[in-house]
Amino acid sequence: MHVLITGGAGFIGSTLGMVLLERGDRVTVIDDLNDYYDVTLKESRLERLNQSAEFRFLKMDIADRAGMADLFSSDAFDAVVNLAAQAGVRYSIENPAAYVDANLVGFGNILEGCRHSGVGHLVYASSSSVYGSNTKLPFSEQDSVDHPISLYAASKKANELMAHAYSHLYQMPTTGLRFFTVYGPWGRPDMALFKFTKGILEGTPIPVFNQGQMVRDFTFVDDIVEGVRRIIDQPAKKSEEQNTASQSISAPWRIYNIGNSHRVQLMDYISALEKALGKKAVLELLPMQDGDVPATEADVTSLEADFGYRPQIRVEEGIQRFVDWYREYYQA
Repeated sequence: MHVLITGGAGFIGSTLGMVLLERGDRVTVIDDLNDYYDVTLKESRLERLNQSAEFRFLKMDIADRAGMADLFSSDAFDAVVNLAAQAGVRYSIENPAAYVDANLVGFGNILEGCRHSGVGHLVYASSSSVYGSNTKLPFSEQDSVDHPISLYAASKKANELMAHAYSHLYQMPTTGLRFFTVYGPWGRPDMALFKFTKGILEGTPIPVFNQGQMVRDFTFVDDIVEGVRRIIDQPAKKSEEQNTASQSISAPWRIYNIGNSHRVQLMDYISALEKALGKKAVLELLPMQDGDVPATEADVTSLEADFGYRPQIRVEEGIQRFVDWYREYYQA
């Protein structure tokens, strides 16, 4: 297959690119290499991909309507995986325009490109943040997601609705994946594991929100990518039964949770990291942040039933793999 990965210099995108190249696909990556976090890390991820002759990189912003139209008209993609987005719940409070440009305008350009060029399957990143302040665990795709508590979450819910409209109008297969707290080697510096590791090694306090009373469904990146790989190969189909919150009788459109399906206390996560580093953390206990939620857990029964998805990596192993990578990459 020829697969376009948007945001392919990112954490999940570059890991997915490696897997697709290893199985023999052609991979085109676009990324604007913005400075939301260290551009050098993004370039290092691209260097890994560039070892393959079947890899191509184009520096491009998905919000560039003319550029995106040219890309889709000049090349043929069997599948598109949209992982380009302005990420981060807290940053959406400070800089909402970045989310409108990337997550709404940019996603619209991707939908248009897929429509006009006859792409066989669009797989795109949604987020567990769409569940807002829901308190029933685990989160199910059938739960209400009508009350987002951050612009980031609202933009991801909007992506799901936009995709349904295109799937309905143009019979274009789209699958949205609600990611749950992805971590692992080559991760994002703005995420907790990265910040905690850096702080512990430097002996500086690490920020622990809600006084540490947080629960997350931490999901190792290899498990996420294995799920995405399986989904790419099976385009969404119309429901044969009825409309639900995650499938449609009028459109080849599906929504899935993709997570580890195992809740972990934040303090246990920190303890596992302390063990892997061989050093205790200095904790800075802080109140809950605006837009954040106290607990997440994914119900992945639909993904398991339809794709045989079964996460393999427990948190202790995943954290050790991250620490090993971090020490090597940063010579720490």
